[in-house]
Amino acid sequence: MSTTETGSKSEIAYDWIRARIANHEYGPGYRLVLGSIAADLDMSVVPVREAIRRLEAEHLVTFEKNVGARVSVVDEEAYVHTMQTLSLVEGYATRLAAPFITADDLAAAAEINERMHRLLDEFDPYLYTQLNQRFHAVLFDRCPNPHILDLVGRGWSRLAGLRDTSFALIPSRPRHSVEEHDRILELIRTGADADELEMFTRNHRLRTLDAFLQARHDIP
Repeated sequence: MSTTETGSKSEIAYDWIRARIANHEYGPGYRLVLGSIAADLDMSVVPVREAIRRLEAEHLVTFEKNVGARVSVVDEEAYVHTMQTLSLVEGYATRLAAPFITADDLAAAAEINERMHRLLDEFDPYLYTQLNQRFHAVLFDRCPNPHILDLVGRGWSRLAGLRDTSFALIPSRPRHSVEEHDRILELIRTGADADELEMFTRNHRLRTLDAFLQARHDIP
């Protein structure tokens, strides 16, 4: 098998496994058996092993001694702490950025949110999460304080490491979230009070956290 062919098959295996992790077909703790996956994909275990190494680098998969590869378990405590912190710094970053956000920025954010609206009928949690990050980045990137921007970036990086597929667990939240995005854009577009914008953006993040915790603990 050529290097090019191996790489191509590795990409196929990566996308295939990642999709099943994102939609929770392979839930936290699920054991990834290389031979079985290779058989399902009609390929050797070599590209499957390479795909799993990529997923391990993204913290989606962990290796356990004498067990092998498993889907990473969400660290709930770390997720809660990260979301709480991110709500504070991202809310303030958006507040500071608002006076510098251009009409083109608002149009770009609105287009991203429209894509998120369209995803609701055939939900892809991984793509939705990526678009969600891009939407917020358009709004906080204009923040003139580089230290706050660094904290926001660290928060998003931690979410990726914690395997942030929370939207797959809370099917009602994405629709509410995109509606809240529309409200955030309206607040910026109309030059709303800075306190109102900051608090709404902060609570937008915390509502996702609350919905996640309710789903994880079966709270009505």
